[in-house]
Amino acid sequence: LPIPLMFTAKPGDKKPEQKKTAAAAPAAGKKEAPAAAKPAAAAPKKAAAAPAKKPAAAAGAAKKPAAAAGAAKKPTAVKKTVATKAKAKDVKKKLAAGKKPQSVLAKLSAKARAAAKAKKAVKPGTKPAKGTAKAKAVALLNAKKVQKKIIKGAFGTRARKVRTNVHFRRPTTLKLPRNPKYPRKSVPTRNRMDAYNIIKYPLTTEAAMKKIEDNNTLVFLTHLRANKNHVRAAVRKLYDIKVAKVNVLIRPDGQKKAYVRLARDYDALDIANKIGII
Repeated sequence: LPIPLMFTAKPGDKKPEQKKTAAAAPAAGKKEAPAAAKPAAAAPKKAAAAPAKKPAAAAGAAKKPAAAAGAAKKPTAVKKTVATKAKAKDVKKKLAAGKKPQSVLAKLSAKARAAAKAKKAVKPGTKPAKGTAKAKAVALLNAKKVQKKIIKGAFGTRARKVRTNVHFRRPTTLKLPRNPKYPRKSVPTRNRMDAYNIIKYPLTTEAAMKKIEDNNTLVFLTHLRANKNHVRAAVRKLYDIKVAKVNVLIRPDGQKKAYVRLARDYDALDIANKIGII
């Protein structure tokens, strides 16, 4: 195959190498330019970060080109404005929270400073700081109190009563007497066993008449629940006579019969006539 002319090298032909060197020269110039610009841009940053007290650093920064100095002045001005705004915000927050800035506190007198420190002092009722021995002791004491409440209930300590008997009786409590505010019955009940109810009527049989004539004794049918004393009192009230003796019995038909013997001063026939038996 025939070799192309481009790749054939002649001893007197130096044109391609010159082109390469000529092309490399501007590229190197371009690389050096940004490399020189980098330290120039880094220098203003260092000058902004360095404090104003160092005169040597300020003098070195002044000798640099005007373009680099102009570029360095802009970021410092921006930083200063941001710092002043932040300080102003801090002052406003302190004023809103009731704290005075340091500039104001510096102007106060010694008495005012002492008063401000006294306010900042820890109050006796405040909790101790966490991690201290006192805080640990307080926490332990509170934990023991809670434990005791859990074990013995919410009402403190109460000893358990020792029981020696299997039976449980309700304890005796206060029993007050009745103190009614109004009577439950408007009218008290009438006594049913009065004289007219105790003695029903006198008997007028032949045996009863024989008792009146022979024994000075009157015979009556009485209330079933009446006793000898009831009969004696009823006869005295109804007929105004004195009684010597009273005997009672219950008949087979279920009624109660009373034999009333009069005193010697009174005659049974006269009393029977007065009653209307004879």
